Amino acid sequence: MTSEERRETWRNYRGCVAAVATAVALAPAAAIASDDAETTVRLVRVETSDAEEAYDEEVVAAYEAENPDVNVEIEYIANEAYKTRLPTLLQSSQRPDIFYSWGGEGLRDQVDAGFVRDISDEMRDGWKDLYPEGAVRAFTLDDRIYGAPLYATVVGFWANTALTEEAGVDIEAVETWEEFEDAVVALREAGITPAVVGGQDGWPMHFYWGYLATRLAGGHGIEAAQEGADGGFAGPSFVRAAEMLQEFVELDPFQSGFMSSSYERASAMFGDQEAALHLMGDWDYIPHQERSETGEGVPDEDLEFLQFPAVTDGEGNEHTFGGINGFAVTRDAPDEAVDFLRFMLNEENQRKAARTGIFVPVAEGSEEDLETPYARRVAQLLDESEHHQVFLDQALGDSVGATVNDISGDLAQGVITPEEAADQIEEAWQFR
Repeated sequence: MTSEERRETWRNYRGCVAAVATAVALAPAAAIASDDAETTVRLVRVETSDAEEAYDEEVVAAYEAENPDVNVEIEYIANEAYKTRLPTLLQSSQRPDIFYSWGGEGLRDQVDAGFVRDISDEMRDGWKDLYPEGAVRAFTLDDRIYGAPLYATVVGFWANTALTEEAGVDIEAVETWEEFEDAVVALREAGITPAVVGGQDGWPMHFYWGYLATRLAGGHGIEAAQEGADGGFAGPSFVRAAEMLQEFVELDPFQSGFMSSSYERASAMFGDQEAALHLMGDWDYIPHQERSETGEGVPDEDLEFLQFPAVTDGEGNEHTFGGINGFAVTRDAPDEAVDFLRFMLNEENQRKAARTGIFVPVAEGSEEDLETPYARRVAQLLDESEHHQVFLDQALGDSVGATVNDISGDLAQGVITPEEAADQIEEAWQFR
């Protein structure tokens, strides 16, 4: 899709949601028909691991036991399909009451369209005190709060140390991007596929460009680019990130046919020990096991979660890259939806999630209940980080995010130049 086609698609979408927003603003809030009627709260979210779905079911059961007149239904949608379907769902009569959100400019678009409920009063009634300020800020727009955080995620390299050691690589000693490239070369020379990536989905490849851009520009540089400083997203740091991605791909780091592989397929390949590395979020610990043929994945004794390498003269070498993921409530949802969300994200349930190891919750003190070394490592990285940069395909909004994902794949295939890639992102940002 060309830049002009992407802009036209986005104009059509914005025009559509603007029209729907008027109807939403005039629509009455959902109400309970009678004192005896059951209220149904519908939640949609990105598909996750079986373990996390089981955790969700326990939370729902506990809430329904305390609130017998409320029925909570959760629908799980695969990652890419979720991003495609959510705009349609928000515009339809089947609008969910609660939906999974990455915050950022994407949430702003939904707020501007009139789809999202302002929960500032509820959050300021002691609820937001449970979370770090930065986590709440991810769902705050113009001093109003439109969502609540579930967990923080960090992207890093999952490493199979049995394979890296077989190639004579001490992967845990790698600190710089140059050292990492040397490790990739050594793995390839040893006949081991260095890394897997789900290039088909766009966002996994964006992790390479996005992390390199974060290392080079730093979080403050990305914020400055949004204001148009130093050429905006066409500036030197973003061009250099694109150059470094193309130079990396020239080392033949990925599996054969990587651009036709989905995230799920790449995760399974890593679990089946077909490659030494997978640049992915910390959430992939359980999924990579479940997707492997054995159902066990890489043995814990051979598994490490490593920080993305530092780059020369990088402004963001002390920064992390990932997400602050959570939920937003739709504007016409019943009050029970807010009540359930508050219950779902309370301290007790967040600590329980920490103990099960399904994710790293953001509730203050919940890190004390983390049991796996990977979860504790993520908590450590977040604690030491000077800035946590939200995924650029989310932080910059849907239209710009789509461009970020597109150029990442195009760079990996060598069909555009680094300058063209940076120009496309800047153009998308200007026409968002």
